[in-house]
Amino acid sequence: MTAAPEGAREPLLEVRHLSRGFDVRRGLFQTPAGRVLAVDDVSLSVMRGETLGLVGESGCGKSTLARLILRLVPPDSGDILFEGRSLLDGNVPPEVARRLQMVFQDPFSSLNPRLQVGTSIGEPLRAAGVPPEETRRRVAAMLEQVGLLPEHATRYPHEFSGGQRQRIAIARAVILHPEFIVCDEAVSALDASVQAQVLNLLKDMQQRYGFAYLFISHDLAVVGHMSDRVAVMYLGRIVEIAPRDRLFGSPAHPYTRALLDASPRREPGRRPHVSLGGDLPSPLDPPSGCAFHPRCPLAFERCRRMRPVLQTFFPGHLAACHLLAAAGQPADFQR
Repeated sequence: MTAAPEGAREPLLEVRHLSRGFDVRRGLFQTPAGRVLAVDDVSLSVMRGETLGLVGESGCGKSTLARLILRLVPPDSGDILFEGRSLLDGNVPPEVARRLQMVFQDPFSSLNPRLQVGTSIGEPLRAAGVPPEETRRRVAAMLEQVGLLPEHATRYPHEFSGGQRQRIAIARAVILHPEFIVCDEAVSALDASVQAQVLNLLKDMQQRYGFAYLFISHDLAVVGHMSDRVAVMYLGRIVEIAPRDRLFGSPAHPYTRALLDASPRREPGRRPHVSLGGDLPSPLDPPSGCAFHPRCPLAFERCRRMRPVLQTFFPGHLAACHLLAAAGQPADFQR
């Protein structure tokens, strides 16, 4: 994998203080019930050719962040830069937008059931003005690259298994040779053996074409297999970002530690246990101060009053935790 330490070079994609809220209505008469801040002042970067994993519990805002980055949902504030250029300035040419693609969680719903898969895969090429004969040739070649046959182009999505449909979705995302791809829980709906095949395909395609991934998953083992760096999200905010090996070996934030300790694939005895009790707080009524403090066994008064900010405690390792700020370094958190 490509190593991508912060500050080593200019990022391919950069998110700056991105926020997005949604109004919530309830009942027969759709009475306003408040506003959910699904993504709250998020900043991160993805380097060219690297994979940034994004983990967190369901409902923490991972998918909303992915859709904001690809401009499927407009942000309330903040900016998204691709190669240093804002994607929100209103004058982004189509050829720039086509360099960012997405692989969705459910390939069946992301594919038009009325279109032959060859037509679905070739849609980006037709939109880019590629001639029909060249489109057919490139679709046949791409089907072979993802482990299918050229004659599969004339079949419909319902004629394929879930793993095959995800291969088709990957072929559609890759056919324009983009530079950045969001994988939003791209293997979570697949059986374990099929998961491994699709993950290997994603890595092979990255080595072949050199694009970067934002890889979103709740499965820490999958994220550890795929990622160069990992960002941890909790209730709409990034609470920790670090190189993969450092985050898995020396997690700094109590929430990250609890996620790792709760993972069924963890190695016993490697880390002191931190219990992740309770449920994710309601985003309609988030806790004051640090959003994790009601569930954190190490919380103290400052956690209840003040929101922590991401700080660098080790080169390339950032965390938002008052305990770490008070200790001055992540090693003091090991107690």
